[in-house]
Amino acid sequence: MRSKDGGVAAALIGLAIVVAQVAAQGPPPAPAPPEGGAQQAPPQGRGGRVGRAGGAPGAPAGGGGQRGATFPAQQRAAGDPAVIARGKTLYGINCQSCHGVDLRGGDQGGPNLLRSQVVLSDKAGELIVPIIHGSRQNMGMDPINLSDDDANAVAEFIHSVAATMQGQGGPPRGNPVPPSEAVLIGSAMAGQTYFAGKCSSCHSVTGDLKGIGGRFPDPRMLQNNWVGGGEGGGRGGGGAGNGKPVTVTVTPAAGSKVEGRLVRIDDFIVILEQADNTQRSFRRNGDVPKVEIHDPLEAHKTLLTVLNDKDMHDVTAYLASIK
Repeated sequence: MRSKDGGVAAALIGLAIVVAQVAAQGPPPAPAPPEGGAQQAPPQGRGGRVGRAGGAPGAPAGGGGQRGATFPAQQRAAGDPAVIARGKTLYGINCQSCHGVDLRGGDQGGPNLLRSQVVLSDKAGELIVPIIHGSRQNMGMDPINLSDDDANAVAEFIHSVAATMQGQGGPPRGNPVPPSEAVLIGSAMAGQTYFAGKCSSCHSVTGDLKGIGGRFPDPRMLQNNWVGGGEGGGRGGGGAGNGKPVTVTVTPAAGSKVEGRLVRIDDFIVILEQADNTQRSFRRNGDVPKVEIHDPLEAHKTLLTVLNDKDMHDVTAYLASIK
């Protein structure tokens, strides 16, 4: 009969022999690829994306090298295509000149929305819509006159573009910026009719807009410029619209009118700068004194609320023909 210590020693020797045999066999072979020789794709992460955007298959998704991380903008279901289509039109009219057709910033210097933490964190418009309505007016983002439904449609369109970015802040796949020729899809004749009815009281193609088509050989730049009111200073040709300041006329209860560049206005005070660069301030008490503000871009701001894609492209085609 073997001793207890002898039995344990024998068991340990047997275990060592089994381990050595397994090690000698090597790792189990990889599963055979499916018919056709193609390897199976790694499982997709949330949103149907494979690995890191732009990286090797199987690489961890998301940014910062964190395994399994995804961008907040991708952690949401795709929106209703009809809502996105409406949002695209509204974005093109109200936002594109500042933020660009692909959200990376436009000709008027708006920030890149693909790098915006607001866009990345927003789920259903709860962060974007208040900004559209003016919550960041003190930071230079003027309110846009859109209903809640329209503002939410714009938010859905923004998300539809952000979902195609190649990593956080990277440009969308492909080339969403249309070629210049794609802008000239309107009717110059219809644009001339629209211009005569809506624009000719302030602008003239023989005055401030003379040769505008030649000054902007890129139709995209031309379209962004006239929609935003950046070209022309009225029928007299007083210079670029964006270079003309907002002015104000103040009529005190007793005294003559005072005019100048508007510096500040609120419910309690109005401050203006006169032609000699001196400033004057007036306390406000309701409608006293009488205050009249003259914004050279007011007509364009109003136009943005009613301008549709067809009219915009028609007028662009007409102005492009003015050489």
